Amino acid sequence: MTESKPLQWLQQARDGGYAVGAFNVHNDETTQALLLAAEQAQSPVFLQIGRAVVPHMGLRKAWEMTVRNARESDADYVVHLDHGPYDEVLEAIRLGFDSIMYDGAHLPFEENIATTRKVVQLAHEYGIPVEAELGRIPDADEHIEWGSYYTDVDEAERFVAETGVDMLAISAGVMHGTTAGEPQPLAIDLIARIRDVVPVPLVLHGASGVPDAQMHAAIGVGVHKLNADTDLRLAFRGGLEEAFGEGDRQLEYALLRGRDRMAAATVAKMRAYGCAGATAGRAVGVPAVDGAAVSA
Repeated sequence: MTESKPLQWLQQARDGGYAVGAFNVHNDETTQALLLAAEQAQSPVFLQIGRAVVPHMGLRKAWEMTVRNARESDADYVVHLDHGPYDEVLEAIRLGFDSIMYDGAHLPFEENIATTRKVVQLAHEYGIPVEAELGRIPDADEHIEWGSYYTDVDEAERFVAETGVDMLAISAGVMHGTTAGEPQPLAIDLIARIRDVVPVPLVLHGASGVPDAQMHAAIGVGVHKLNADTDLRLAFRGGLEEAFGEGDRQLEYALLRGRDRMAAATVAKMRAYGCAGATAGRAVGVPAVDGAAVSA
């Protein structure tokens, strides 16, 4: 398969010691916020269509909304399907998504391999790279026994070899959403061990609430795509609450306040991930960790 823009970005991220941010769209204003941030930070951005917006408006309408806003922007973007089941993957391929994540992590391991391999073969015929997930990523409100969630190193090696996936999302202490208490420290040693046996870029979902130092350490051992949503949704909500806290306001006014708050929060993420400046050829990567250079 000819190397696509998403894979070019991740190779550049590997070379430059940073990660590219992947953030979810929910409506016009949140999509615009991500695009504004990418312009302001001179950063690439994965515009993710995922498990919240698809039930709300359907995959086609979410795609049309995202592409309409993106084409009016000067941002460097790709449109990515996040956590897609098999039927959504097929529709996303027909619509022309730039990359897809097929989520078979809930399936038994052998079935996950078989179905993911089928998705990869089909997507690659259209030049579309595939992300898949191995291990379990909990929601923040679950009771979590982390040992049962972590990605197994040997399974990761076999999974990538037998499926041909282009990106692998792993479980190493992340969760969907944010916890009210102290976040689970990332299993950096586990990420490094998976990196050593897996030739493709690693992905962490659930980067909201993860301290910058831990993200930088994860980038240093092979994570080059970071998914975050909750922190940005909370920023958008903060803008709405601020607007309505001033008294009765038009909804459009409040939505724009939310958009601007979310854009600023996204720029902060891009700087923390080290991808700010990448579209201008000036990405600086992330700080050294424990005195060692950050690189994959």
